[in-house]
Amino acid sequence: CVCVCVCVCVCTYVYALSHGAQGHYARKLLADLMEDYSNALRPVDETDKALNVSLQITLSQIKDMDERNQVLTTYLWIRLVWYDAYLKWNKEDYDDLEMINIPSDLVWKPDIVLYNKADEDSSGASSTNVKLRYNGEIVWDSPAITKSTCVVDVSYFPFDWQQCKLTFGSWTYNGNQVDISLGMDSGDLSDFVENVEWECHGMPAVRNVMMYGCCSDPYTEITYTLLLKRRSSFYIFNLLLPCFLISFLAPLGFYLPADSGEKVSLGVTVLLALTVFQLLVAESMPPAESMPYIGKYYIATMTMITASTSLTIFIMNIHFCGAEAKPVPHWAKVLIIDYMSKIFFVYEVGENCTTAESERTPLYPEKSVLYPMEKLQVPACPGCCPCLQHKQVACFSLFYLSLPQVVKNIQYIANCFREQKANCVKAAEWKKVAKVMDRFFMWIFFIMVFLMSILIIAKAS
Repeated sequence: CVCVCVCVCVCTYVYALSHGAQGHYARKLLADLMEDYSNALRPVDETDKALNVSLQITLSQIKDMDERNQVLTTYLWIRLVWYDAYLKWNKEDYDDLEMINIPSDLVWKPDIVLYNKADEDSSGASSTNVKLRYNGEIVWDSPAITKSTCVVDVSYFPFDWQQCKLTFGSWTYNGNQVDISLGMDSGDLSDFVENVEWECHGMPAVRNVMMYGCCSDPYTEITYTLLLKRRSSFYIFNLLLPCFLISFLAPLGFYLPADSGEKVSLGVTVLLALTVFQLLVAESMPPAESMPYIGKYYIATMTMITASTSLTIFIMNIHFCGAEAKPVPHWAKVLIIDYMSKIFFVYEVGENCTTAESERTPLYPEKSVLYPMEKLQVPACPGCCPCLQHKQVACFSLFYLSLPQVVKNIQYIANCFREQKANCVKAAEWKKVAKVMDRFFMWIFFIMVFLMSILIIAKAS
């Protein structure tokens, strides 16, 4: 046990001495390297020689995508690797010390910036330390939150794909002075944190040599293309599905009875609801000429509802045609009452599809049932003869009138009944015409809503 304790103490002492020696050599090395070093000039042996800088980007997180202002906010890890000709040493002279970490402000750094930067902050990457190796290799890892411009195409919202470019290059050094190369063929997504709204499907990179009008020298730049796909579940349940359900209410306004007085109110309510959803979409979309398909669907649905409400007002005017209206034209009787009513299963007032034909009571029987004069009840009907406003006609008793007067009064009453029946038949025909037209437009608009829904889904997907 004593021997073991002695060995442990000796090893600990030797380890402390070695690290203390390395700390001493590290301070001596830094002092020797910085003695005649300047971080203001490119660290190359020959002035005409280009300095190669390797760029590698790691995407950590997509913080925000502002479609209206077309700005993408990302959290990146940027790695720059280059060789400094004036920061080399012989490691045997410094106790085999191969690498030291020093502040980045002490060494020369390439002025590589994001070309399509969109924020007002002019500060660059964080001032983190750099790793300096004995052969002059410098590795600079720095995190950065970038805001870049991104041309957003919302034509297929919310089933859209976006391609956002991140272009990096030197701001002052041309390609003959600083040559930028790719550290990897694409951006590193191994540490990517999933976003709740966007899926990342790759980040390919390409190196370009550009010629600008201001200068005759070429400039090298690296462009990373971020491939994003929107997660559409949230928008399907909050924008599309309510619109589909509301739009299917519009044709039901034709099925609502005209006497309820709510046909126009239903159309106006549906129109206001769609207007609210249209405003929600317009607030999040960029004010561009290209309108997304969901916006076009809202506009088409609102136009359809406006047309249906206008038709409802027209049909209600037909329904409430009274005794003063003209008779139904012959072509309307043949086309609408005789044929279309059978196609759309429109029955007379009081009829339904479950009543047998023999059990149906005719609305206006051809043969009248005769009652005693003292029990004759005359129904009230707007526009009927004044003689029918009395409930009984016993005042015309044969005991008080002569035979010619009785015949004359009976003929007068019969004419009033015929006029009443003609007026009521005419009003019933107009009501049936309105009901058939309601049923016809109901199916027309149902088909239109269904086709528009299928079309928007097919176009967007």
